Amino acid sequence: MLLLASASPRRRDLMTQAGFVFQVDSIPVAEERQPREDPMHFAQRLAREKAEVVYRARVEKYDASGEPLLVLGADTIVVCDEEVLGKPVDDDDAARMLRLLSGRTHQGITGVCVISSAGVEVAAESTWVTMLTLSDEEIVSYIATAEPQGKAGAYAIQGRASRWIPRIAGCYFNVVGLPVALVNTMIESAEKKLTQPSVI
Repeated sequence: MLLLASASPRRRDLMTQAGFVFQVDSIPVAEERQPREDPMHFAQRLAREKAEVVYRARVEKYDASGEPLLVLGADTIVVCDEEVLGKPVDDDDAARMLRLLSGRTHQGITGVCVISSAGVEVAAESTWVTMLTLSDEEIVSYIATAEPQGKAGAYAIQGRASRWIPRIAGCYFNVVGLPVALVNTMIESAEKKLTQPSVI
């Protein structure tokens, strides 16, 4: 059984579109960056913590059923000028983030973790995103759509904000919230380990 340890509808949709068979089973964890923590490490740590809390809560149930359990955790952040941007806390915070990103190239990072009885694998994908310069009117109008809420960096590249993204360098799906090709490789690796006979 593959469990997606994320409440994000975007990750759920990407997994479904890619043909994965899974269930959503998310348990909230504190998303606080540690002092001087490297952004890549921060995203990977949160992905691992999200996967670990679900794995610990569910593994006994699946062990009893004889069904191997895999848990996928992920966390996406945006980095600009060495500032880590998570989800905005309110409209003012969203406006601040959009003003920071306006006319700039920033980095989208998604940490990914796959946990099974075969072990723990953690990785991350990085994508560079260029955003056009936004007017104050555009920022106010965009925030009024409520799309920035719940999005790292206060924008959705797959939504209305797409009109302001002339180019990216890297995986598009990573910016949406899940580097699908990387996830597929990690899941296939875990499944292969689970099916290999034990060597004594």
